Amino acid sequence: MSSRTKSDWPVELRGVTESIVTTLGPNELWNVAALGLHTGNPVTAKTWGNTRTRRNFHRQGGGVVQFTHDPVDFVDATLSIREEEGAILDSADAWIEVEAERVDSGESGGTNWEQWELTPVESEIRTEHVPTVNRGFSAIVEATVAVSRLDVDAYDTAELRARLDYFEEVARKCGGERERQAFDRIRELTEW
Repeated sequence: MSSRTKSDWPVELRGVTESIVTTLGPNELWNVAALGLHTGNPVTAKTWGNTRTRRNFHRQGGGVVQFTHDPVDFVDATLSIREEEGAILDSADAWIEVEAERVDSGESGGTNWEQWELTPVESEIRTEHVPTVNRGFSAIVEATVAVSRLDVDAYDTAELRARLDYFEEVARKCGGERERQAFDRIRELTEW
């Protein structure tokens, strides 16, 4: 729909917005991987372990972040080694080429991580509406399902409460202000 060169993102980011990133590997193929975008100015992302994305960021200094509605592409990006001849997936509703600069590193739970500052270079919006995936919002949806089943005999209350604790942690960590407010409302409206 529109292609532009500017220094902003083609979608609204909040909390941790999930995306797919392609990075050019030494074999001249584009590695496809999931990448959580941390809202801020600048937008940042972390790579965990010795991944292809981390190595390609070091080699190439960037990649192409994509927003897609295709759940299969997201699963493949997250759980498999997928390489493509082109940088942009057919399912991408929008994409943005970014420069990636390492700004921090550390270790957590025995895994090394690196934090990257992502600077927009060029972007394209390919559809009228570009959906984004925010883990905080997804946790809210799952929490409402769990809460609705608390008083149903067919469900284990202790298991549902453990799920709710987990969903609250995800919503508060990965969501934006509205997701945090939504979880506050869940607590206000339920006996959980």
